[in-house]
Amino acid sequence: MEKSNKYLKFWKKYGPYALVAGGSYGLGAAYSEALARRGLNLIIIARDKERLEAAAARIREKYSVDVTAVAADLSDFEKIKNLISNLLNEDKKISVGLMVYNAAFSPIGLFENTSEDHLSLAAAVNVKTPLLLAKYFSEQMIKNNRGGIVLMSSLAGAQGSPKLAAYAATKAFNAVLAEGLWKELKPHGIDVIGCCAGAILTPGYKQAEKTKRQAPGTMSANDVAEQTLKALGKKPIIIPGAVNKIGRFVLTRLLSRKAAVGIMSKNTAGLR
Repeated sequence: MEKSNKYLKFWKKYGPYALVAGGSYGLGAAYSEALARRGLNLIIIARDKERLEAAAARIREKYSVDVTAVAADLSDFEKIKNLISNLLNEDKKISVGLMVYNAAFSPIGLFENTSEDHLSLAAAVNVKTPLLLAKYFSEQMIKNNRGGIVLMSSLAGAQGSPKLAAYAATKAFNAVLAEGLWKELKPHGIDVIGCCAGAILTPGYKQAEKTKRQAPGTMSANDVAEQTLKALGKKPIIIPGAVNKIGRFVLTRLLSRKAAVGIMSKNTAGLR
């Protein structure tokens, strides 16, 4: 795909390849398309091989970029690392200048009813793998003196979130990690941003909500991806959407923690 002048600077900074973890579905697919639109070739990782390959084929045809599909479980970092290392060793033309970690596992329900397996899975997918992939890719980015890392957090991680307690805690980790790496890696020419998104209109969100009523500030996946990529290199954290920015300010700056958790409890009551 010919690089338009509009995206040439972005491509030079973060190309020629971007890796999108969880890149075949929902917000991940929106990131994949947004990056392909900017002329970047892609490596997309997801567990569902059929859906993954369908997404890869669609993006190749629509944007004329190279898309490598890697079907793997993101809870298994060692396997992911081996697959990526083998891919990069086999094809020396592939150089990853941008990593977007969108994959997440969200145990929904009361903590007392959540299994150890689900809690362990949330920790692996939401904390261990993004942490170690950031380490893995930043090593080469430091050598190249350029690159970018996008970590998905959530407004749920700004305070305790009943019925999403483990998920919210893992997302708080990613926001704090992004802020620290933003400062540490900036001297190496690497941009890092954490996206603290609110509700996003994805198939997973629709399935989790008992009612058809959308949460205030609900956004499309495309808008979240675009706003995040446009903010990359400008600040350590982005909160897409004006309503969500106001909501986070109120919950974290104006209200007590007790009151904020109480409001979140009401907002998550409809999750199942």
